[in-house]
Amino acid sequence: DEIPTVVGIFSAFGLVFSVSLFAWICCQRKSSKSNKTPPYKFVHVLKGVDIYPENLNSKKKFGADDKSEAKNKSAMPKNSLHLDLEKRDLNGNFPKTSPKIQSSPDLENLSPKRFAERKKDSVSPDSLKSITSLSSEDKQDKLGTLFFSLEYNFEKKAFVVNIKEARGLPAMDEQSMTSDPYIKMTILPEKKHKVKTRVLRKTLDPAFDETFTFYGIPYSQIQDLTLHFMILSFDRFSRDDVIGEVLIPLAGIELSERRLLMDREITKRNVRKSSGRGELLISLCYQSTTNTLTVVVLKARHLPKSDVSGLSDPYVKVNLYHAKKRISKKKTHVKKCTPNAVFNELFVFDIPCEGLDDISIEFLVLDSDRGSRNEVIGRLTLGSSAEGTGGEHWKEICEYPRRQIAKWHMLCDG
Repeated sequence: DEIPTVVGIFSAFGLVFSVSLFAWICCQRKSSKSNKTPPYKFVHVLKGVDIYPENLNSKKKFGADDKSEAKNKSAMPKNSLHLDLEKRDLNGNFPKTSPKIQSSPDLENLSPKRFAERKKDSVSPDSLKSITSLSSEDKQDKLGTLFFSLEYNFEKKAFVVNIKEARGLPAMDEQSMTSDPYIKMTILPEKKHKVKTRVLRKTLDPAFDETFTFYGIPYSQIQDLTLHFMILSFDRFSRDDVIGEVLIPLAGIELSERRLLMDREITKRNVRKSSGRGELLISLCYQSTTNTLTVVVLKARHLPKSDVSGLSDPYVKVNLYHAKKRISKKKTHVKKCTPNAVFNELFVFDIPCEGLDDISIEFLVLDSDRGSRNEVIGRLTLGSSAEGTGGEHWKEICEYPRRQIAKWHMLCDG
């Protein structure tokens, strides 16, 4: 009788030990997961409020004051952004009557001169040139001023960009004499990080106050980067109007000690001259027996620089028309960062009529941009009514069916 009792006691102790060990392992895994860096590339903070507050290890806000950080680093500006979430309305906005909750309290009621005086410790010397050099005669030709701040968070290994506001933008809508501005920002030269602000309606002095936090950028690489801000005006019925751009090379900018508040004059978009829109190598074959048209997009070369980095992400969109009505469309894959792309992609189109008299085919070479609408680099149309090499190529495939004929074609403006 004693042996079964001893065995039962040892079994009970073993069961309790196993359950305790399993619970301890689960707790360790849960705690290790909570300490990992968030998997996203950047955090978007709208009006100073983090949209991922629970995933960050630290309870600090990048735009707020912190007493513990002030002991190790130089003190941040006294007028740092403080927000009271309880004072927001149902739409998430702040009432206009309260002076403490302006979208950009440091900039709203300050003249350029006072703005420069109050930020002597955090404003770079180069940024003051754009303000002090303004005169009444030059203001008519100016496209406005962009205000933003830069900082680097060493604990999170994150690069933080706050787009504060823009002032003095030109009116892009001639009827209402206003604009619907928003800003696209790209980190060059790799163009891995592309973000944009929200659209603010009918204003020439938009206050965005949006913060973008980019993780995974070592501080040693900051000097090699360049910030490109594109200021646009939203247009519901056509392509958005480009107001101007701001290009900020980060070489020589020190972010190790403090947040840097900067401003730059908005300049006209740099339209780069090129000998043409590039060339496209197309191979066509008309199968009269099956009444199909085989199209092979082979190569593109000498594409113009459609981005500040000097590189494009081209792809080709193919549209088939019957009697000026589009009946089919295809597109190739995107080729990253190259002016000379090799596609080698084949498409087969069914022709709805006998012969190719009423058929035409359009090739659009576009620059892929995830942050906004894709820009048309060049256009090519092949058909019986096409001029130049497009008409000659079409005539040859009609005269020699079942033969694959390839030709280079110059692209025209999109």
